[in-house]
Amino acid sequence: MRLLPLAPGGPRRGSPRHLPSCSPALLLLLLGGCLGVSAVAAGSRRPNVVLLLTDDQDEVLGGMTPLKKTKALIGEMGMTFSSAYVPSALCCPSRASILTGKYPHNHHVVNNTLEGNCSSRSWQKIQEPNTFPAILRSMCGYQTFFAGKYLNEEKNSKYYNYTLSINGKARKHGENYSVDYLTDVLANVSLDFLEYKSNSEPFFMMISTPAPHSPWTAAPQYQKTFQNVFAPRNKNFNIHGTNKHWLIRQAKTPMTNSSIQFLDNAFRKRWQTLLSVDDLVEKLVKRLEFNGELNNTYIFYTSDNGYHTGQFSLPIDKRQLYEFDIKVPLLVRGPGIKPNQTSKMLVANIDLGPTILDIAGYSLNKTQMDGMSLLPILKGASNLTWRSDVLVEYQGEGRNVTDPTCPSLSPGVSQCFPDCVCEDAYNNTYACVRTMAALWNLQYCEFDDQEVFVEVYNLTADPDQITNIVKSIDPDLLGKMNYRLMMLQSCSGPTCRTPGVFDPGYRFDPRLMFNNHGSVRTRRFSKRPL
Repeated sequence: MRLLPLAPGGPRRGSPRHLPSCSPALLLLLLGGCLGVSAVAAGSRRPNVVLLLTDDQDEVLGGMTPLKKTKALIGEMGMTFSSAYVPSALCCPSRASILTGKYPHNHHVVNNTLEGNCSSRSWQKIQEPNTFPAILRSMCGYQTFFAGKYLNEEKNSKYYNYTLSINGKARKHGENYSVDYLTDVLANVSLDFLEYKSNSEPFFMMISTPAPHSPWTAAPQYQKTFQNVFAPRNKNFNIHGTNKHWLIRQAKTPMTNSSIQFLDNAFRKRWQTLLSVDDLVEKLVKRLEFNGELNNTYIFYTSDNGYHTGQFSLPIDKRQLYEFDIKVPLLVRGPGIKPNQTSKMLVANIDLGPTILDIAGYSLNKTQMDGMSLLPILKGASNLTWRSDVLVEYQGEGRNVTDPTCPSLSPGVSQCFPDCVCEDAYNNTYACVRTMAALWNLQYCEFDDQEVFVEVYNLTADPDQITNIVKSIDPDLLGKMNYRLMMLQSCSGPTCRTPGVFDPGYRFDPRLMFNNHGSVRTRRFSKRPL
């Protein structure tokens, strides 16, 4: 496949400015014009950047275990972040955060539905022009390439029988492995880009695989692997979610044998699909090395959210506030990054955009991004001042009606899996502060429902988040966490990077906890995406 360069200043005729919303799987290939960056010295060659994004790959439950090549080629050759989080444990809001560098309350994508602003006209008009790939292309002179799942549409993580949009032109694929298996197709078009791109300008590539998202269709050569692998039986596996939000408490404990068999099979198949991602990474790194570009290329590897398989008796999904759903892999290699490094710094996917723009020489101050550049961490900066907390927020999906497949359940539940255990509800709306400091490793969460439920966890003593300590924690600390949550939920840009509760520069004014009438101020949850 040969790709023609776009005309300077915009797409070539026939190419849409935005990804179409009708295709179940999306592929966009773009080559951008050159406007240059004044911050980069004349004649210097800026680094290339590759961002590899998987779909629903956990970190807590061993999601990186099958990826031996990826760990060797990226992690061991660079830095692995052991505390990387997403601001929303769901595909579309998390991907929007990656692209915009913003928390969901600022990019307004709150769930996977069109009503939740996923792939909406509003997103295309307001947020998309300010995504970091758009800035790289229009302001930094980068050639830009995207392949795979962009945001979300119904049934958009298929491995066979899908339709791709290639610069706006539909291309149907069937079920012939050699030409249609999506992970391999993404690998091949990515290698084509490296073959035919211009050598006079730096490039940015984003490759977004379907794996390990359902329906977990492995390549034929991997369908018999991991036969003796089962979902981890950790401490929070198949136990009742005592003192947790009502949606967690409704799960049936113990799970039935059929549910356990179902989630074990899902866990195994998820690992099988990741083996093709491992092959993709190997092919990409080898081609960059063959082209003489590997030493001048940053490669990022991460996922849009985590996943669970049986924790608190929830069969399979994401969307929850716990570590298994919000913590993701993040591996980076590139110029100036020493090999075999591990960073414990608290980072989030809103940092990817600022980091990549920083690599390109573009100032974060020129954007409205909430994240921070990871480049100083990657380069081994000492005495670095860094954040101690991040925000996690989610607005539930579903409608206030009864699920016809589970008529005995209350109205409004959705994502109901085996035995009518439901993973979401229309009022499953919450926000959390995830705090990591020298002496504290906490999570504080509030729900916006009739219970006004609060969950607090000490992850040093309780890494599996079994015990909700809201009734035993110091009330003063509880008040500070509540106040910090309110501040983060209304933050924008620089105010999202202000000192957290355990930072030396933190200032707490208890008067701000009350409104003008003397009553306690409650956190505001947005009921509308816009």
